[in-house]
Amino acid sequence: MASQSEPWLMENGTLKRLTKESRHGHGRTAHNLSSSSLRKKSDLTLVSKIQFGCLRKFLINLQEVILGTKLSILFPAIPLAIVAQSFGFGRPWIFALSLLGLTPLAERVSFLTEQIAYFTGPTVGGLLNATCGNATEMIIAILALTQGKIDVVKFSLLGSVLSNLLLVLGTSLFCGGIINKEQSYDRRQADVNALMLMLSLLCHLLPLLFGYAASSASSASTAAASTLHLSRASSIVMLAAYIAYLVFQLWTHRTLFETEETEDDDVSGEEAVIGFWSAFAWLAGMTLLIALLSEYVVNTIEEASTTWGLSVSFLSIILLPIVGNAAEHAGAIIFAFKNKLDISLGVALGSATQIALFVIPLCVIVAWTMGVDMDLNFNLMETGSLGLAIIATAFTLQDGTSHYIKGLILLLCYIIIAACFFVSKTQEDDNNAPNLGLQASSQSIFRA
Repeated sequence: MASQSEPWLMENGTLKRLTKESRHGHGRTAHNLSSSSLRKKSDLTLVSKIQFGCLRKFLINLQEVILGTKLSILFPAIPLAIVAQSFGFGRPWIFALSLLGLTPLAERVSFLTEQIAYFTGPTVGGLLNATCGNATEMIIAILALTQGKIDVVKFSLLGSVLSNLLLVLGTSLFCGGIINKEQSYDRRQADVNALMLMLSLLCHLLPLLFGYAASSASSASTAAASTLHLSRASSIVMLAAYIAYLVFQLWTHRTLFETEETEDDDVSGEEAVIGFWSAFAWLAGMTLLIALLSEYVVNTIEEASTTWGLSVSFLSIILLPIVGNAAEHAGAIIFAFKNKLDISLGVALGSATQIALFVIPLCVIVAWTMGVDMDLNFNLMETGSLGLAIIATAFTLQDGTSHYIKGLILLLCYIIIAACFFVSKTQEDDNNAPNLGLQASSQSIFRA
């Protein structure tokens, strides 16, 4: 009989005890530890008594993958979203249910990539995690690009960076400071991520400034073409920088990004609980579900914006990142409560760096291959918000210590930015009102 306190692995339909030699030999990343904080321990005592190997293996996988998370209560939102789409329910309902369904799926993708890493080793596992760590954002962005919704792509990716830097990091510093008064952390990892984010800010700022400078000296079409070429060149540079960042993180300076567990950590995710091919199959299935729900989100965001009276920019920049990364965000806050601020910083800064240096330039390159003109000019207000967020974060983390007032300031910055995009709907309506009145007047004159 399988004991709950022992690590077990499914192999060829039978339960096999996982030895110390077969476990993951290196420290786990902050992202893995953060996700594991929302997992539940599974008792395989009853399942192990089933005599049929295939059925036993399926039930163990089902228990570990579907019921092995504290977010399993949100899984019913996935079939509800599919039913709502199939029977033509209200588009805002489809949007809301799809967002809720994406929340546990994002956490499960992190779990499955970690399971695969136990068999491939830390390096390949780190590369897989670096690629799939923000799978939800990448899939939503690519689907929006196929429909030509470039603004949705820019807004959602910008929102992911802002939420990680201001909301997640601010909440972690605030909550950790309230409980532990003053906390310390390793500055070296924070400095590396801050430099990477500064590079991404430069690559966003230059196309914006270049667009303003070129528009005053040449035609609008020429300025747009030049900005597009500069953005594509900058994207290639950003991808090269991200590759160097991965080499730095996974090979040359791996110890800076590894976090060793202590005895009081949650050990539910410390060993492989499903086989390699099972994890790979579940990962493929989860990715297909994320793609399906992401398509629902992209198709219904305009209707939800009209029905709820919120701008598309607010839904994309504020709501999408909060719901899509809720599991990762909650894990970072939990570890800040436990005075493990290095893990919280690794989650927030690591995710922001991955979005800024990998996902955004990748979308520009993918759009280039699709014939879609996407540049790095995110407009003045959006680029300004990004720059202030990166600068505020860099100043906050410069001395290696933290207290609650630093987190509070970051949170207040996020609230102000959220309020700015919240009222942008009113500004759009006010700008459209004179045009509507002019159209009505012209129509009445024409009829007279």
